[in-house]
Amino acid sequence: MFRTPIAPFNSRFKINHKNSLLAIGSCFSETIGSRLKNNKFDIAVNPYGTLFNPLSIFNVLEMGLTESMLPEHTIVKQNDVFLSHSLHSSIKAESVKALQEQVQQTNASVRARLKTADVLILTLGSAWVYEMKTTDQLVANCHKVPQKQFNKRLLNIEEVVAAFFDIKEQIEAVNPKIQFVFTVSPVRHTKDTLPLNAVSKSTLRLICHYLEEMAENVSYYPSFEIMMDDLRDYRFFEKDMIHPNEQAIDYIWEHFGNAFFTKQTQTLIKKWAKLQQALSHRPFNPESASHQKFVQKTIQKLEAISGNLPVSKEIEQLKQQLI
Repeated sequence: MFRTPIAPFNSRFKINHKNSLLAIGSCFSETIGSRLKNNKFDIAVNPYGTLFNPLSIFNVLEMGLTESMLPEHTIVKQNDVFLSHSLHSSIKAESVKALQEQVQQTNASVRARLKTADVLILTLGSAWVYEMKTTDQLVANCHKVPQKQFNKRLLNIEEVVAAFFDIKEQIEAVNPKIQFVFTVSPVRHTKDTLPLNAVSKSTLRLICHYLEEMAENVSYYPSFEIMMDDLRDYRFFEKDMIHPNEQAIDYIWEHFGNAFFTKQTQTLIKKWAKLQQALSHRPFNPESASHQKFVQKTIQKLEAISGNLPVSKEIEQLKQQLI
């Protein structure tokens, strides 16, 4: 045995395809969220773009809940587009008005999602934060503004725990059934240096530990430990030696599913995987009898699971191939 595997565990609750999900935060939210979306789960993934520190994550959740406008002092112009220090650089517009309108639309969809969501997945990436020297305003993204305009500091555990319970109370006021899943991104922030990255990750891990201990509807998922301890080999990383590669993501996805999915959900995912292969098939002769039979059988299989998965779009696309 040349591994130290993370033991399987059963979560306090289970996820199925009828649940409403929201994933916000660092790269793991993007990665696991994309897998969930590709497997037909009802999920919104990083509507405000990738966010790394916990306070910025909580801030956008509050902004969505209250449908607040972006504070003017957070908006900057870079390369003829407007962005906000509160959001990722993927959220941009050609005018301040257009940016505000875009964010208001996002706020409305996030508020609607938070009111119905069964599970909120929060991935923490870094405990290092930057604050504007002139206003002490915490920023989620510096947007290439010179670093000399910011102070860098390490979040302390108490302020993050307090901030979480504040936003948790606000969310539960509109949705008392929600479950929170925290995870720490295994992606190293090498720009902080490896020693300071270790300080950051350990701070985040302690925060997650305390939150899980203090609230019954908060769970921790060990993606960080799986990557750092179970898969501690560079063959599981991309060429940058920082991000998990596809093999590692497959492994974490399977572990995540065993922890959170019902048996029926796992069976549906396997059926959907086979159907995805069938849907990606490109025939040499679309009008041949063999392909037409293949299309009809695939439609039947899709219809058989249509009560559990939203596959009407795929069925309609296949029906267009029938002659």
